[in-house]
Parts: sequence; structure tokens; C-alpha cells
Amino acid sequence: MKLRVGQTLRSAVDATALVVVRAPDDDLAIACGGVDMGEEQVAERSPAIAGAGSGVLLGKRYTVDGIDVELLCVAGGDHAVSVGGTEVVQKSAKPLPASD
Repeated sequence: MKLRVGQTLRSAVDATALVVVRAPDDDLAIACGGVDMGEEQVAERSPAIAGAGSGVLLGKRYTVDGIDVELLCVAGGDHAVSVGGTEVVQKSAKPLPASD
């Protein structure tokens, strides 16, 4: 899927929703619970292919090492999110400068 900054992706297996903050020019497969995420809100949930894993938390940013993508969680869920088959990790805050 070709990602756009500001695009909202919704899970078909749980309540997870992510907003794209930074996206590469390449096509990427973003999945939640092993099922591809899309822009449309689904009326009926699909069963997850992968186990529950570590879900995403509301308000946190997520990224994947080696891929220039950043996702903001706007609705948390119980299933793991992956980009190109690699599970996302929570982005850590930048340290503040010393105030000597």
C-alpha cells in the first residue's frame, strides 16, 4: 500500500487505528494481528491470524528499524502491528539538553 502523511489506517481485527506521520516512497504492507490494515472502517471484525502479542498504546508513536516510517496510535488495540513483516516498536523520547 502506498502511504500518505495524515492517512488513517484501521484494523480489521480490533479497535487499533494509526495515523501516518512519516512515510517512505515505497509500498508497505501494514498489518494488525496478521491482517492488512486499510482506510475503511470495517463493520464486522475478522479473526486475527497472528496471536494477540503486544498491542499499541493510545498517543504513542511507533517506528520500525531500517524503514523510514512513523505511525501515531489514535486508538489502541490488543494485537501486534507490523510493517513489512517486522513488528513496530515504540519510539523513545529525545533526551532534553543539559541545563548547566
